[in-house]
Amino acid sequence: MSPKAMDMNSLHPRWAGSRCVFGIVGLGVMGGSFAARLRQLGYKVYGMDLDPDTLKYALEQGIIDSGSPDPAQILPLCDVVIFCLYPTRIQPWIETHQQDLKPGALLLEISGVKTGITQPLQELVRPDCELLSIHPMCGRESQGIRYSDPKIFDGANFLIIPTSRNTPESRRFVQGLARELGCGTISELDPESHDRMIGFLSQLTHVIAVSLMNTHENSHLVQYTGDSFRDLTRIARINENMWPELFLLNRDILLEETDQFLAAVQQFRDMLAAGDRQGMKEAMIESTKRREKFG
Repeated sequence: MSPKAMDMNSLHPRWAGSRCVFGIVGLGVMGGSFAARLRQLGYKVYGMDLDPDTLKYALEQGIIDSGSPDPAQILPLCDVVIFCLYPTRIQPWIETHQQDLKPGALLLEISGVKTGITQPLQELVRPDCELLSIHPMCGRESQGIRYSDPKIFDGANFLIIPTSRNTPESRRFVQGLARELGCGTISELDPESHDRMIGFLSQLTHVIAVSLMNTHENSHLVQYTGDSFRDLTRIARINENMWPELFLLNRDILLEETDQFLAAVQQFRDMLAAGDRQGMKEAMIESTKRREKFG
């Protein structure tokens, strides 16, 4: 256990020192990455997943200490439980299994949408436990534990989405956890602000990538592809089960962002149609200035 981990966990006696044990629910890309990094840091990590092949791989690769498809065998051992499930699967999971949670357990959920998710989950969780929403901004377009990588946390932005139901201790604990994971900027947002931000920075960009790839049949252009096309369409390799769920959970905000994007495209098209060289030049200068702020 690193000295940093000891300092972090001393903030709350329920999650103290080397006794802090993590449970990961769902060993996909993010769950596997969490587990692998936490084990690197010296924590004991248990995995829960319904797929026996996933559990076998996680054990063989040293990603987890032990695992089971049956949460009743794992939850009583875990001080902190991290949910790496699709958003709509978390509530029924808690309803079914929370009687097996260790008293005083801290629950962390990482779903990509928070409004309509965080508060109902907090109201559902046993009163002796606490649920805090987080969002490490380091997902991958690939699916499955074989694409997990503890290095995805290195320098990544990390969002904490607390509500009035969360304690100062849990917020400080997770701030320390994010630093240990290797994340860069750590920020706190309310659920609505999170969803508005994510609607633009993540969801709209995925809509654009999917739409660009589906503009017309383009496989005959593979041998001519340059960096610009590859960069723009990397995230078009998308999890078709998870992303529609996220889009629908954040539908109103994503519709607003999509309408604003369509208006911007229409404005640029009008300048092109009118031969407005100066207008296009000014738009490009403005976009360059804005892009520079993102590094």
